Amino acid sequence: MVSKRLSRLEGHRRKFIAVIDGTPECELAVHYAGRRAKNSNGGLVLLFVIPDGDFQQWIGVEQIMRAEAMEEAESIMAKAAQRVRETIGIDPEIVIREGSAPEQINMLVEEDRDIAVLVLAAGSTKEGPGPLVSAVAGRGAAFPIPVTVLPDTLTDEEIDALA
Repeated sequence: MVSKRLSRLEGHRRKFIAVIDGTPECELAVHYAGRRAKNSNGGLVLLFVIPDGDFQQWIGVEQIMRAEAMEEAESIMAKAAQRVRETIGIDPEIVIREGSAPEQINMLVEEDRDIAVLVLAAGSTKEGPGPLVSAVAGRGAAFPIPVTVLPDTLTDEEIDALA
């Protein structure tokens, strides 16, 4: 059960969340979420999740690996945010977390009660549509808010028309 969304109350605005995961299709999700946010006078949250299992080393090595992963995540997010500013004209919120992506999405949705829609894009590679889309489709991870899943065949112009 998710907490009541506050996005429709005075002083709040509906936020769209897109996950930056290094897949080509995540750019489509960011573009669509950004356009929807701009067109509805809402906000955009970009989430990057550093996987938990990457840091099973000795403490000193683990700290270095964590710092390097955080630095890489910050760099990726800075580029994504800059792309959003240049192409859409809004300033997104940036969130970097460590753990399981579905768990971190659920935690962020619970913490920020203005987040109302999760936007994902499905890949069409032989590996499948992507881990988050697979989790949603297979009910491995139920999200407490509506999820919009885009096909990876849409162009930016088609996304603009839909958003």
